[in-house]
Formats: sequence, C-alpha cells, structure tokens
Amino acid sequence: MVALLLGVAYAAGATAASLVLPPLVQPPSTEHHVGKMIWADLVTPDLAAAKRFYSGLFGWSFSDAAGGNGSYAVAYVDGRPVAGLIQHATPPGNQRQPVWLTFIAVSDVDAARRKALDHGAKVVFEPRSYPSRGRQAVLTDPEGATFAILASSSGDPADLLAEPGEWIWSSLQVSDPARDASFYQALFGYEVFDVPNEDGLRHAILSSGEFARASVNAFPDASSGRHAHWLNFVRVLDAASVASKAAALGGRVLVEPPLDRHGGNLAVIADPAGAPIGVMEWSP
Repeated sequence: MVALLLGVAYAAGATAASLVLPPLVQPPSTEHHVGKMIWADLVTPDLAAAKRFYSGLFGWSFSDAAGGNGSYAVAYVDGRPVAGLIQHATPPGNQRQPVWLTFIAVSDVDAARRKALDHGAKVVFEPRSYPSRGRQAVLTDPEGATFAILASSSGDPADLLAEPGEWIWSSLQVSDPARDASFYQALFGYEVFDVPNEDGLRHAILSSGEFARASVNAFPDASSGRHAHWLNFVRVLDAASVASKAAALGGRVLVEPPLDRHGGNLAVIADPAGAPIGVMEWSP
C-alpha cells in the first residue's frame, strides 16, 4: 500500500514537468557520500495541516515549489532545504497511511536501479531528472520497504553533526535483518556491523565513509505482522518535550522517550495525518 501510494503521488507530480526543486547544497559542492540519507519527502493528504504541525514542532519554514501547482512544498532549517511535502488526497474508505520517503545518495541512479533489480528490488517510480536537484527513482527492497535513490547535481550535504531540526538517523525495520542488510550492502557498498542487544533480536549498523549511516532492526516477535519500512529521525534538544508538543499540535506519541544506548532520549511520533517520524537527542 505504501509503495502504491508513493507511486501514484510521484506519477502525479511528474505531470508537472516544470516542477523546480531547490539544490540540496548551495553553493554547490563536490562532496558525494554514497549511502547517506540526504533527503525525505512526506506524502500527506493535507499539505496545509502538515506545514502547521512541522512548523510548530521543529520550527521549519516552508515555500511552495515553483511549478508544483501548490501541491509540493519545501521545508527549510535556517535557510537550508531539508525535506519536501507532497499533497496527495486519500480516496474515501482507503486505508493507505501517509508516509515519509527516505532518499539515499548514489552517484548514478540508473546504474543503482539496475543493481537493485538484480538483487531483488522492484521499481515504484522510474528514474527522473529535476532541474537543480538531480536524478532520482523510487524502489522497494526485497522485504517491501520503500526508499528512494538520489544523485544530487549540487553535491551531498557535508558529513557534519546534524543541527536541531535536521535529519540525524534512519532506521530500517524488517523481519529478516540479515537479508536486507545484504541487499543494501550490495547496493551502497556499506560495511555491516552487528550490534549486541539484550532483546535477543538482530540489529546491525550500516556504515560508509567511516560514518554510521543507518540501522537495520528486526521486528519484535509481537510485530511479525508489520510491513518493512524506513523510519527517519530528526535531531532535537529534548525528545520528551518535543513528544509532548507533538501531542498538543494534534499528533500522537507512538513510542515514549526511553533512554537510548548512547545516553540520549528518542521517541517516535505520528503527525496529525498518521505519518510516523522519529526524534532523537544527540550530544556532541
């Protein structure tokens, strides 16, 4: 359902041939970090409500993308673009859940697409180029988790600690971590490190360029009926207060802030339309 929703939304967006997306990096750089999460798009049925929620939660500002006919907005942190929001109406009676789409950096979208298909992926949205942004495509991995690949024409954001309001981490939730870790390792050249955990489930870190990029985590046994998915985290200064603010703004707290293994708190919330997103503290 998530893949179908994203495919329909992006196909609709593709009809706006004049859609202009901002470059990821300004001024352009020569930095490229294959395997890094560099962007996210939210597909939501109510763009105006999403703007109000994320503005109040993270202090994001917004501008409508040129050529988007009011259906695509760009979110900014201190003038830096961090995310896109796509309005796509959900038909009455349809249970498709609004979702954040994770974009991972590649150097060649078409070559990465071919390699992904060779390793069991499926195409949701074929490669497409956007002026100033680069070339991107949307895929599903062998377990069905939807993600996007992006070759940025302006370079990738630098490998620096995320500022509050920026993306700091991505987590892949799956039934078979070994299988999916092998898929992403083949696609992005990750090093894979197993993480000891007291819950008895497998957890792995995906690393490239000497930076940890994401984790792959097994669903708890009680969650065996869930579908594989990516979950992205925004850096915040106080996860508990942000979770409380999310509830006051009309969202829901899905996972209360527990103590993270690194000594910081994290939480998972859902925006008013139901799209999950994580928040995480991180001390330098």
